[in-house]
Amino acid sequence: MEDDAPVIYGLEFQARALTAQTAETDAIRFLVGTQSLKFDNQIHIIDFDDENNIINKNVLLHQAGEIWNIGASPADKAVLTTCYNKTCDSRVVSCASVWRMPCDWETGSSHESPDDSAHNPQTLELLCHLNDSAHGNASSVLWEPMGDGKRVISLVDNHALLWDLQESSTQATVSSTVTLEGKGQLKFTVGKWSPHHNCSQLATANDTAIRGWDLRTMSQIYCIENAHGQLVRDLDFNPNRQYYLASCGDDCKVRFWDVRNVQEPVKSLEEHSHWVWSVRYNHSHDQLVLTASSDSRLILSNMVSISSEPFGQLVDDEELSDGEDAQPSDKVKEPLTDSVVSTYEEHEDSVYAAEWSTADPWLFASLSYDGRLVINRVPRALKYRILL
Repeated sequence: MEDDAPVIYGLEFQARALTAQTAETDAIRFLVGTQSLKFDNQIHIIDFDDENNIINKNVLLHQAGEIWNIGASPADKAVLTTCYNKTCDSRVVSCASVWRMPCDWETGSSHESPDDSAHNPQTLELLCHLNDSAHGNASSVLWEPMGDGKRVISLVDNHALLWDLQESSTQATVSSTVTLEGKGQLKFTVGKWSPHHNCSQLATANDTAIRGWDLRTMSQIYCIENAHGQLVRDLDFNPNRQYYLASCGDDCKVRFWDVRNVQEPVKSLEEHSHWVWSVRYNHSHDQLVLTASSDSRLILSNMVSISSEPFGQLVDDEELSDGEDAQPSDKVKEPLTDSVVSTYEEHEDSVYAAEWSTADPWLFASLSYDGRLVINRVPRALKYRILL
């Protein structure tokens, strides 16, 4: 059973911002933001044709500055956010904005040659700025998971600002704020909005600590003081187990937490040899976890022991037909063991981001700093073992 070869796409600029187009559940589509100091930056819309194993691209101009973070609206596939650096009065300022893609970008690609959009790219339409300069520099924007595209959180230095978007996202107002208080210059490095508890919880990282916040009261609900030995780089919530959270950091480790008891991690992985920049649970099969690192590698792990199906899919008595008897082995199964499924080494530079497709649960993309985007699939043998 041979697996499909990876598909590689090269951007001409360096890049570190990647997201799946969340509101698009039919087409396999990713958005990549570039980082160039000399030229106008771009957003590349990457469509993957899985039948023919080829990539189709569209390029949009992002003239505001070099892109450090990109996020897609969960409700409107034409709307996205970016965090970007721009120079203002001889100093660098980090800003966040909401944009709309031109309405004809999809239709335009069908009658042009594939390279036309790169030579004559259209420009994004600015909907609104998420700038509250009194609070500082924006590092990332989080969309409310499974929301109506009306609420976002921006992380700005030591503040998390909850914004309400109005009038087709052309206006944004801050409805509430979380402030990180303590000694020194504290800064949020990353955050993740939980899809559980009616989207009322947020997890953030600053330095080596992870904190949970209740967005209804804007108060702290848990704190993992030394979650990692060095800086925490990324967080992700298990989509099927509401109290489980994954983290990764500069100590080369990936850790899994039950936020009801944060004294010790439930599990730790030490497969990378340099900083781990990204950790992502599969949206459907939570035993599948992707990690990306500046050791130039992407690792797919099967963390089945802490997943929502540690024994695989059990057969209920009701599901058996009249002529079938339940075998003892069907009733009492040994837990499956955790393992590294695959190590992907198509990158030659630091891999800053990895994302699962929202249209195909078995497909994912990774992005390295040299502008190389690689699309890979879960090995077929594991896919069928999970499904059957």
